[in-house]
Amino acid sequence: MRKIIYKFSRPTYLDFQATTPTDYRVLDAMLPYLTNQYGNPHSKTHSFGWETEKAVEKARSQIANLINTQPQSIIFTSGATESNNAALKGLYGFYGKQKNHIITTQTEHKCVLDTCRYLEDKGVEVTYLPVDSNGLISLQQLQESIKSNTLCVSVMLVNNEIGVIQNLKEISRICHQRGVYVHSDMAQAIAKIPVDVQDLDIDLGSISGHKLYGPKGIGALYVRRKPRVRLQQIIHGGGQERGLRSGTLAPHLCVGFGRAAEIALTELPYDIQHVDKLYNRLLTGIREKIPQIQINGSLEHRYKGNLNVSFAFVEGESLIMAIKQVAVSSGSACTSASLEPSYVLRALGVKEDMAHTSLRIGIGRFTTEKEVDFLLDQLSGAVRKLREMSPLWEMHQEGIDINKIEWTQPH
Repeated sequence: MRKIIYKFSRPTYLDFQATTPTDYRVLDAMLPYLTNQYGNPHSKTHSFGWETEKAVEKARSQIANLINTQPQSIIFTSGATESNNAALKGLYGFYGKQKNHIITTQTEHKCVLDTCRYLEDKGVEVTYLPVDSNGLISLQQLQESIKSNTLCVSVMLVNNEIGVIQNLKEISRICHQRGVYVHSDMAQAIAKIPVDVQDLDIDLGSISGHKLYGPKGIGALYVRRKPRVRLQQIIHGGGQERGLRSGTLAPHLCVGFGRAAEIALTELPYDIQHVDKLYNRLLTGIREKIPQIQINGSLEHRYKGNLNVSFAFVEGESLIMAIKQVAVSSGSACTSASLEPSYVLRALGVKEDMAHTSLRIGIGRFTTEKEVDFLLDQLSGAVRKLREMSPLWEMHQEGIDINKIEWTQPH
């Protein structure tokens, strides 16, 4: 009987907003805590616990150094989703009897929006600020939305779908003038752009380990100490993490997270230069090779490792299938299973047909020029072939304005 051998080649990875590959130096740091250094870091009576506790506290300091804060301000969590939940639910749990109004944006990560909807069911009033066509909120509108009972404003620093950077420092200034706390989902910003929580003047910030070349399953919540921010715990138990987050910490994950933060602090200038260079190559190539495209989100205020682009006269899912040798996304990894167009792009005012054709291309520390050129080759060829099969593209080529056609039935 003949034996059939299948050979699979992995696609080129260009989805760095969904996750980042674990840096090999991070893995090296983690391995001892997966083998012989297996103590519970909360065990106080023997050396197995002492050595892992020391490693965890070193990691806490490494993360604190990355964002310019004290180690005591870092609370370990399972990831940014838990951190976002802990921040918003914790604030409301402690201060909700005095203030019960939260302001956020229409383009926040789904876990922030869903947490806000949960709090609405508990009686919290939530204002969802719109964004302009660049993805930026109006600072004037924010100022006008703050009321005497406003507890918190939650605004993502770097958007996960379109890479737009909000003016968080000015947002904090406006909020603190009115006695309002500021929380930010910083998962897509940490280790991508310089983040100094003292300069930004925020009160709470959410971080994810696997977005900065660290392991999955670990994150952190920055909680300001002076002036002190009080939270009600949402996970009860042994009182770990200053009583804010009970549960045994995983030393190998903490160590990996800390090492990733240490590397990021050292290599951030190189990473930024590297990503900027590849972004310019990618954007120039797309504009030269593919007509009728639309870049989504501000070109000026954005993290350049995230390029969200729509291709007219092409269906997004078909395009992804046509470039199977490249791993990209049609939106957030947390919502990309949905066939609905991205709520982030809809908030920008992107037309539904263009929202359906969008791709999010993510580049990072380990991306190469060769991979960018490979994507450009695959993408231009796929778009050309799909448009050749599109009657709408043919009509456009003939000079017919598709938007002025009165269709007799849905199309």
